[in-house]
Amino acid sequence: MNKYFESAKIALDAIWAAKLRSFMTVLGNIVAVTSIIAVVSLIQGLNASVKQQILNQAGADSFAVEQFPITRSDEDFDKIRNNPRLTLQDLRAIRRYGGDTITYAMADVMGRGRITYRDKSLDAMQIKGVTAEYVNFSSFDAEQGRLMSPTEVDSARPVTVLGWGVADRLFGDAEPLDKVIQIEGVHFRVVGVSEKRGSFLGMTQDEYAVIPLAQFQMMFGSRRSLELMVKPRDLSLIAPAMDEATVALRAARRLKPKQPDNFGMFTSDTILDLYHNATNGIFAVLVGVVGLSLVVGGIVIMNIMLMVVTERTREIGLRKALGARRSDISTQIIVESIVLSTLRVCFMVLGVSVATFDIIVGDAVLVSIVLDVYLQRLRRSRGV
Repeated sequence: MNKYFESAKIALDAIWAAKLRSFMTVLGNIVAVTSIIAVVSLIQGLNASVKQQILNQAGADSFAVEQFPITRSDEDFDKIRNNPRLTLQDLRAIRRYGGDTITYAMADVMGRGRITYRDKSLDAMQIKGVTAEYVNFSSFDAEQGRLMSPTEVDSARPVTVLGWGVADRLFGDAEPLDKVIQIEGVHFRVVGVSEKRGSFLGMTQDEYAVIPLAQFQMMFGSRRSLELMVKPRDLSLIAPAMDEATVALRAARRLKPKQPDNFGMFTSDTILDLYHNATNGIFAVLVGVVGLSLVVGGIVIMNIMLMVVTERTREIGLRKALGARRSDISTQIIVESIVLSTLRVCFMVLGVSVATFDIIVGDAVLVSIVLDVYLQRLRRSRGV
């Protein structure tokens, strides 16, 4: 054990004697480790943020039925271009023939419109028209006030639930509940304000207003295709519920067995899979490129240690003349490389110490392999 402590002391003396070289070596490795940790953390944070936003929008316990399925080329879209619009008849078909696995089904549609209150006006705000069952879906909530009741929605009452951003821009610190606003010139009474969702990829998720579907169709027309949201009885029954909804829609649309579906179905997992398929390759290349800096860091220490060995040819010869074995010399150089690697750990936060320790061990192994080869050649050249 004393041999290792002595080797460590000699290593520290050697590092202190070449302060600039040691500093540049440590700095290069700190940059390498910090870069890959930052990139991996950024990717994980982005993935978590995207997943949360998708779950907030699509809902983890439901699936959507839309006019068009996912397409990956213009040729595929040309085949489905003439898909019929989704209407309330399709919603009623799912409710009637959907089976026991389906608990709730709703329809919604979106558009853009102007929202005004007194002298304040917000243009191009998202307007959502919903049916009465929307209260049973987790993507709708009310932090202040309440949601529109099913009776209000069915009877097309002029009431609305505002997104947090719209309420903040229109009312500021004032109480928004029971205030009368105008959406596309039509008066609506505010009954609730949704919880703040924040922004996603620079786009706010809080600038919208939810109104009854009948009111939406009176303002924007009834020719827009609806989006149907279906909630199964249990999360584990999403796949059977999708099958039953498919059968119900195919029967309602009188599709023959060999005809493809003329609608699309999505879950939050479907959207997440698309995101991962689109970004996994990019992230892998990015991590690989940054990971090269770790290899460079190990090579830098290896080359410096080889240079140290070259500079110590006389010292090595003297030590061998005094009886030092090759393992003793190798141990001293390897300990010096480990000490140099350990110095960068001191500059890293505690959370990355484990990863940095792996890098230290890797550097030491790489140095030991190359150093052993070099010492063998040196011994042959000197006839030792």
